[in-house]
Amino acid sequence: MKFNPALVLSKLAEQLHAEFLGDPEFLITGLNEIHMVEPGDITFVDHPKYYDKALNSKATTILINKKVDCPEGKALIFHDKPFDAFIQIIQAYRPFEASRVAISPEAKIGEGTIIQPGAFIGNHVTIGKNCLIHSNASIYDHTVIGDDVIIHANSVIGADAYYFQRRPEGYKKFESCGRVILGNRVEVGALCSIDKGVTGDTIIDDGTKLDNHCQIGHDTYIGKNCLIGSHAAIAGVTRIEDDVILWGRVAINKDIVIGKGAVILATSAVDKSLKGGKTYFGVPADDVRKKWRELAALRQLPDFIAGKR
Repeated sequence: MKFNPALVLSKLAEQLHAEFLGDPEFLITGLNEIHMVEPGDITFVDHPKYYDKALNSKATTILINKKVDCPEGKALIFHDKPFDAFIQIIQAYRPFEASRVAISPEAKIGEGTIIQPGAFIGNHVTIGKNCLIHSNASIYDHTVIGDDVIIHANSVIGADAYYFQRRPEGYKKFESCGRVILGNRVEVGALCSIDKGVTGDTIIDDGTKLDNHCQIGHDTYIGKNCLIGSHAAIAGVTRIEDDVILWGRVAINKDIVIGKGAVILATSAVDKSLKGGKTYFGVPADDVRKKWRELAALRQLPDFIAGKR
């Protein structure tokens, strides 16, 4: 998430009732999780295991729960509960905006785009030219949609990320402030759900097509001209490169990469990154020829055991 205008270190620390270390006029231009930070961003860290990673990241302002020396060119904000303070910033600078109409007057809708009855278009949404949004589709705030996009009935674009921190009293929700970005010529089937990024963007690039009942997790990137079969479940922070095909009911774990041109056959489950240009199958997914040999061997196992007896 970007701030417009940029925040000033001393003013933000005052809002959080926190001490700071650094130039009081130090500028903060964005907010991001540690795996997405870039210069100008503020991020948070609340566990000693990740102190060094945060302090040495591209982030230039760090919310931290320990007094440490400030790295050169950066700023620190000290807070007993950095996670809570981070959420407080999100709620202050991207609060939930209730809608009272089906299509927000703040939405920008391109020439030739058709919005069918019953669809919901939220605040600050941008939709390109010649799109077709079918009935009962819900396009949440800040979503960006390119040209010639089709979104079928009852799909949800931009729901919150599934992200919670466990506490003794229960789970603390990480408020989502990212977006969903759909490229040109994307088609989203009926009853799909594409979650917004936590602090960054979930992106589906040009020409990719989703079948019905697909789930795309937060901060995932799906490249150009991919085919995603029905009931696919793709966890957050996954990268799927161009020309990938996922057939029906494929499940993909978080934080992995599927290489360009890979094909994953139906009902497979992926628990590690896979190279491009190959076909995969199974649970866990592996080279399809290897998996077929394994299945052929398993079929012989009962006769083998009976013969041994």
